[in-house]
Amino acid sequence: MIIDLTQPIRDGLPAYPGDPETRLARSAEYRRDGYNNHLLTIGMHTGTHIDGHMHMTDCTEYINEYPLDVFIGEGCLLDACGSGRIGNKPEYEQAVSEGQIVLVHTGHGARFGEPDYYTDHPVLTLEFAEMLIRSKVKMIGVDTPSVEQYPFDIHRLLFRHKIPIIENLANLHLLRGLPRFEIIALPLNIDADSSIARVIARTIP
Repeated sequence: MIIDLTQPIRDGLPAYPGDPETRLARSAEYRRDGYNNHLLTIGMHTGTHIDGHMHMTDCTEYINEYPLDVFIGEGCLLDACGSGRIGNKPEYEQAVSEGQIVLVHTGHGARFGEPDYYTDHPVLTLEFAEMLIRSKVKMIGVDTPSVEQYPFDIHRLLFRHKIPIIENLANLHLLRGLPRFEIIALPLNIDADSSIARVIARTIP
C-alpha cells in the first residue's frame, strides 16, 4: 500500500507569511496552441517541502548534493495530537531507532489552508530535538508549517547535525496502526537550499 503524504500544488497554494505567492497557470492550451503547458512559480518552502541545511546555516551544499539515501528510510510515527509543545517522552525514545525518518503527527495538518495554520501551530522542544540527534535519525517530518517559531534555534541545531526537516505533511493519520512503513521523500534535483517534495509512505510486509 502507498500513502501520499504531500499537499497538492495548486494555484494560490498558501505560502509561509512573507514568502512569494504561488502561481500555477496554463501557459499553452491545446485548442489554441496545439499542446498544453503549465507555468509554476513557487517558493521552495511552500506546501510539502524539505528544509536543507543551507536554509539557516552558512552551509554551501545544495539539497540536490545530498546522497539520495538520506531521503529514503524506514518510517516512525509519533503521536503528539493535543500537544502544543512537543517534549520528549520515554515512549518516543523507545519507538525511535537510528537511521529512521521520524514523523510527528500533531493533527494540525487538517487545518492547512485555514487563517491560523501558520500562526498557531504545535512546536518541538529542545529536548525533543536532542532526542532525535541522540537517536541519529535521518530526517524529521511534521504536519505543521515549521518545527518551531522564531528565532528558529531548533532548525539550526538539527541542521548542524545533518538532519533535514520535512514540513507541511498531509495524511499522517493514515499511518496510524501500520506496523512498518518506508518513507520516500524526494526533493527536486535543484540547486537550492531546500525543495518542494513528493513524500509517500509505502507499507513494509
